Amino acid sequence: MHVVSRNDDLQRIRLCLRSVADLIDRGDLRKFSVNHATESDPCTVLDREIDHLLFRDLPRPGEGWLSEETEDTSNRLSASRVWVVDPIDGTREFVQGIPEWCVSIALIEDHEAVAGGVLNPSTGELYLGSKETGLEIEGAPAARRYGRSQETCSLLVSRREYGQGKWSAAERAGLEIVPVGSIAYRLAHVAAGRADATGTFETRSEWDIAGGAALVLAAGGQVQTLDGSPIRFNRPAPRVSNFFAFGKECPPQLRAIHELGAGT
Repeated sequence: MHVVSRNDDLQRIRLCLRSVADLIDRGDLRKFSVNHATESDPCTVLDREIDHLLFRDLPRPGEGWLSEETEDTSNRLSASRVWVVDPIDGTREFVQGIPEWCVSIALIEDHEAVAGGVLNPSTGELYLGSKETGLEIEGAPAARRYGRSQETCSLLVSRREYGQGKWSAAERAGLEIVPVGSIAYRLAHVAAGRADATGTFETRSEWDIAGGAALVLAAGGQVQTLDGSPIRFNRPAPRVSNFFAFGKECPPQLRAIHELGAGT
């Protein structure tokens, strides 16, 4: 893949995310009604509007599509390039007015997240990246780093998992555990070097992870399962049983986080 071609992919992602930002700016977020797709997973009208916009502008003929808000088909499995998107990652945070929800886009080639973009509409942060071009950040607030000091390893985790006490063992081990809503946002922070790592012992969908994973890989970090295997995307069942992402400068001791397990 030539850099020029990858730049074209990133430009497509950039333009789509900017269109999403314009869509949100023109609307009144208070008017977006909430429907519950299941008892635990809220879905809003905005999810579906963003999904429609991305499906209209992202895939080209022959390219596959996987989205949380679109019925999945097997057509994507035979495509060499597949777009994996989450129109709103962190819907609970969106509904509660917590500025930690994102729009996530990934381009998958040969089961690898080769390019991606994550937009936080609340803060205006836009993260773009690929292995060929590296990581780019637009509209980011003043640089900040999680952790009490440079000597403290910071691990970003799900607000829900943190509230359930699933990271108590890691805290007792001396890690700085910080709850942050959107998985995509957590991965973007790791890619940007604002945190050392993020992950979960729980099953997640590919669209939750793919866009942010592309950013971490673009920045020279690692994304893997607990056994150290790279994550393969665009599988028949688009689920990931667990994953951890480590920033490029992640301390070696944090890479053994899986040995702590999940729980109190």
